[in-house]
Amino acid sequence: MKLYHKIMIGLVLGVIAGLILGEKAEYLKPIGDIFIRCLRLIVVPLILSTLITGVVSTGNIKNLGKTGISTLVYFMVTTTLAVCIGLLIANIFQPGAGLSLGELKVFKVPDTPGPAQMIVGMFPLNPMEALAKGNVLQIIIFALLFGAGLSMAGDKGKPIADFFQSLAEVMFKVSDLVISFAPYGVFALIAWTTGKFGLDILMPMGKLIMCTLLAAFVHIIVSYTLIVATVARISPLAFLKKTMEPALVGLSTCSAAAAFPFSMRAQKQLGVSPKVSGFTLPMALTINMDGTALYQAVAAMFIANAYGIDLSLTQQGTIVATAVLASVGTASIPGGGLIMLTMVLQSVGLPLEGIAIVAGIDRILDMFRTTTNIFGDNSAGVVVASLVGELDREIANTPLDELEQGSGVHLDSDGHIVDELG
Repeated sequence: MKLYHKIMIGLVLGVIAGLILGEKAEYLKPIGDIFIRCLRLIVVPLILSTLITGVVSTGNIKNLGKTGISTLVYFMVTTTLAVCIGLLIANIFQPGAGLSLGELKVFKVPDTPGPAQMIVGMFPLNPMEALAKGNVLQIIIFALLFGAGLSMAGDKGKPIADFFQSLAEVMFKVSDLVISFAPYGVFALIAWTTGKFGLDILMPMGKLIMCTLLAAFVHIIVSYTLIVATVARISPLAFLKKTMEPALVGLSTCSAAAAFPFSMRAQKQLGVSPKVSGFTLPMALTINMDGTALYQAVAAMFIANAYGIDLSLTQQGTIVATAVLASVGTASIPGGGLIMLTMVLQSVGLPLEGIAIVAGIDRILDMFRTTTNIFGDNSAGVVVASLVGELDREIANTPLDELEQGSGVHLDSDGHIVDELG
């Protein structure tokens, strides 16, 4: 049985267990917490080693620039599409219409740094501090600079480059060990989520939940698959199937970082060169937030409906621009999603107290946001690899069954297909 089949079984059994156990499902949560901690344990060294290796393997700064520009353009395009889809769905279904608000909680506006402070905050004062705190955006900046320095150092930098390549290989093996426990972690986390929230909370906020889910579904099934099929020229079904493992982990953990090792595995199965996936995935982890941006649009329309405020096309255009820019600017800020929604609401003059309405179901909505982000992260690797000539379409279109160990076809450490004789 394939791993993603086991994860799906764990997901279904977790929902059933949560409904049966109710609040007692809290006792299962430590199992899920341990699983997430193990995943987070490997994320920082994995990002550092793969990104440095990816930068060095590009060969020169010109190639790195081409990959970087292609990645950033793709992020901006898909994030804009996500926000537009969110607004379209919200305009059609009007999720907050007729909602009785009752007494609102007092909402304290978080301190929002200015654009200049956000940019300055991306650059670490101390790389060791950034690694210790897990500040992914600062780690990425350091890894890009360090990798570029290694590449320019030539033969003198080769021993250090070999060290990081070896570290990446070791971390992949550690990832395999942790990944094998995914079905149990997913079961525990979904059981806890279902037991805590139950089905009662879904009724009053059902339209918001359904609009967010529908918008995410449309963006994944239409936007990503069309781009993958037309630009990368690979089977959309192959893409969706091979991205299912990290997506299911993201759905249950609400953490793209926890799904990162699964995404690295999926990229190899999709034929993406390690030099590309080692660059695009760490970048996507902090900058590519399609699901979050999509949700901001739906939530803004929900709050506008709930307060009886009509948003003009100009105001909705402002939501698009703000959500796209905020998805990048708030990446490295703790509680960035909350600050991002605050910025979106402020941009069109909506009452910030509306955030208190959606706060109670944020965990459920976060499941959809994270899943969308992960599909976007993996599509970015495929599309960018195709644009820079680093996509192996033979691997991408090879069924998972034939890529499994012992099936006669498998991948070597460089992502190439080899037969049983190697």
